[in-house]
Amino acid sequence: MSRDRGPRRPRRLDRSALIAVSVTALSMTASGCVVVHGEREVLPATTKAEAAKALEQFTDAYNAADKAYDSSLDAAHVTGALGAIDAARLKAGKTTSPGGNTTHTPLKLSDVTYTIPKKAGWPRWFVADAAGNKGGTARWLLVFTRNGLDEPFQVAYLTLVAEGKVPEFKKDADGWAEAVPANSTDLAAAPEGLSKDYAGYLKDGGDAFADGSHTSGWRADRAKDATRPGLATQYIDEPLTNDAYAPLALRTADGGALVFFATHHYVKQTAHVGTTIPSPGEAALALTKGEIKQSLTMEFVSNEVALDPAKAAGGGKVTVLGRIQGLTAAEGS
Repeated sequence: MSRDRGPRRPRRLDRSALIAVSVTALSMTASGCVVVHGEREVLPATTKAEAAKALEQFTDAYNAADKAYDSSLDAAHVTGALGAIDAARLKAGKTTSPGGNTTHTPLKLSDVTYTIPKKAGWPRWFVADAAGNKGGTARWLLVFTRNGLDEPFQVAYLTLVAEGKVPEFKKDADGWAEAVPANSTDLAAAPEGLSKDYAGYLKDGGDAFADGSHTSGWRADRAKDATRPGLATQYIDEPLTNDAYAPLALRTADGGALVFFATHHYVKQTAHVGTTIPSPGEAALALTKGEIKQSLTMEFVSNEVALDPAKAAGGGKVTVLGRIQGLTAAEGS
């Protein structure tokens, strides 16, 4: 089963300073005043100073929302996959702890590198690569995006990647990175098709993806869960590519690309007669509609980051470097 759509209500969370060269630039020529439109002109997505400010604003808002378990406090700073995951997490937290997060520890990001692509059209976006005080030694990769000058930058993707695994990016003489078109044909897999490819791989396997904890390892874990005594488990995986869930890709120094993309997953557990569904936990119950009698269907949104090799280099398999998944809804019956 493969349908390309976003999460069901109520999680449609696509909510909706300037770059070094204004998106509407004026240049005087012998023939008069020429208007250069940002929709067509290749320009940096932002400045490093503005990127740093966007990261600071996101971190402050994220910490405030986490402390209060209040999604309204960071809604203007998240979108796409992270927006869906974050809103559901905060909703569950508010239900189980109405007074706020008693174990809140502020997120602190340091040693930040900003990779800013130079491109035409919207969305404009950039990647922040940082060390965090959570997640051990893993690097935090945050993708900030916006669709217009009157909109703030929002984090659409957040993944953790093992230290030393973030690739070197291709940059021009001025230090600007290169955004890879979603329909690029010079990679092992077009970025626009990775979500569908990944959903298909989880269902049927194949050789498009390299072995790892987020590919062959995840399939093995699912196979093990599906054979638990007294419990039948079914999986449905869907591509997720619309609007703020669209994939974004950066050219790497070796000619490949680092691709950020999202997927949508359902897990249905059905207890055999005479047995019961294992408790999904307090946070999951807070997101569950209906009464869990013989079955529980859980809905997840996942965001991934993958290395997509260049065809010119001999091709190869796509390697999923990181994945963060969150429960967004559940229903018992």
